[in-house]
Amino acid sequence: MILLTLLWLTIPFAMGFTLYLLPQFRRSLSLLGAFLSIAYALFLFRMNSPVTVNLLDDFGVSLILDSLAAFFILTNGLVTLAVILYCWQSDKTAFFYSQILILHSSINAAFISSDLISLYVTLEVISIAAFLLITYPRSDRVLWVGMRYLFVSNVAMLFYLVGAILVYQTHYSFAFSGLRGAPPEAWALIFMALLTKGGIFTLGFWLPQTHSESESPVSALMSGIVVKAGVFPLVRLALLLEEINPIIRLFGVATAVLGVVYAIFAQDTKRTLAWSTVSQLGFILAAPAVGGFYALTHGLVKSALFLIVGRLPSRQFSALALQPIPKPLGLVLMIAGFSISGLPLLAGFGAKVMTLKDLLPWQEIVMNGAIVGTTIVYAKFIFLPQETFSPADHKPQSWGFWSAIALLLGSLVLANGFYLQVYTVENILKAIAVIALGWLAYWGLIRRWPQAFSREPEKFEHLMGAMSLMLILLFWIGWSKWEPLF
Repeated sequence: MILLTLLWLTIPFAMGFTLYLLPQFRRSLSLLGAFLSIAYALFLFRMNSPVTVNLLDDFGVSLILDSLAAFFILTNGLVTLAVILYCWQSDKTAFFYSQILILHSSINAAFISSDLISLYVTLEVISIAAFLLITYPRSDRVLWVGMRYLFVSNVAMLFYLVGAILVYQTHYSFAFSGLRGAPPEAWALIFMALLTKGGIFTLGFWLPQTHSESESPVSALMSGIVVKAGVFPLVRLALLLEEINPIIRLFGVATAVLGVVYAIFAQDTKRTLAWSTVSQLGFILAAPAVGGFYALTHGLVKSALFLIVGRLPSRQFSALALQPIPKPLGLVLMIAGFSISGLPLLAGFGAKVMTLKDLLPWQEIVMNGAIVGTTIVYAKFIFLPQETFSPADHKPQSWGFWSAIALLLGSLVLANGFYLQVYTVENILKAIAVIALGWLAYWGLIRRWPQAFSREPEKFEHLMGAMSLMLILLFWIGWSKWEPLF
């Protein structure tokens, strides 16, 4: 098992660097890396119990292989595969595919890490690879967006490293379990960094501009899998340490509400999807026990949505309302919108039902409201006007695009097999009622709202300020509410 895991982790890294020597194989080798992850995830699902791989026993450096990691790894494999298919007929260089493989491998390593120092290394590599993909077009705009992302990420990880050292100083171990008994400042530093990397609550204000200004395939990677590398450790900690579980659930609820409110009033399609990503990450944290399945369904649908929106004639909803979109694009856009809204027969339905069943009583009212808000957000996409027929001069989409969309949407149908028990009459009727309520709210009120929220909180100096304030808040929580744990 150890050898298999190490080979699975290192082979894509090796292929990523090999692409510089064999650029003619950039597509096929990248494809192989994605298939390896899908196969490994399916192998993990077949294991009867979790497996812990100890790498350095004296320092608590270890890996955990279980179904939670399998869900995230499967998401990584499918999204990466879809992006490679999408870019197949493009002129992307070996450098682009190399960074995809390095990013892919680093994210996989983050999903099986169960110690603070391994996670630190993987998150830093992820930041660099993501930065290089964001800035791939080399325009002034994306260079600034990429530098902004990299600086925010590096500042957060500097705080994280200090927190990890404090944990080691306390227990002489980097294991996640070392947070129990560590000083409150260590807990605050590590959590602030992970919340920033995951785009959670007010620390996620860097996310909309970064995701919306990137190229469509990079946006799909960022929203589909990259931010989940920061969310995954929080889910793992919520399941591992029961004392921390309520805090993570609280941040999940707050994030779900904040993101969906901004998404409802956004007037730009890609920014709407980016704010929706913030909200959906909150759903993952609000119900950690089913966070893996929710991450899978969200990663698939959000990647599909970013790829589809990248083919629309405009990013502005006001322009799209006056310019009907091609019917094939409109159809797949509707299917993706139905899934994330929770319509039965698509995996988003099962994810939302299982999430609601795992909520604590104090979470239920707010999260039900966030689900209604999600249906309002995607009503904006579902009800975009479509052409009644395809014009003769309309340029057809490439086979790579349709292969990627078919893979992602088809996987949303197949993923229903994980939780078939949610298909009860009560759950189906409730889901339909929620969608109907969201659509009524959209047509009755939201559709007439012309103004988006201010982007002032997204400015670079405010991002730094938000990190400082969150650090103070987390330290106060650890000191005053959970002092006995430390």
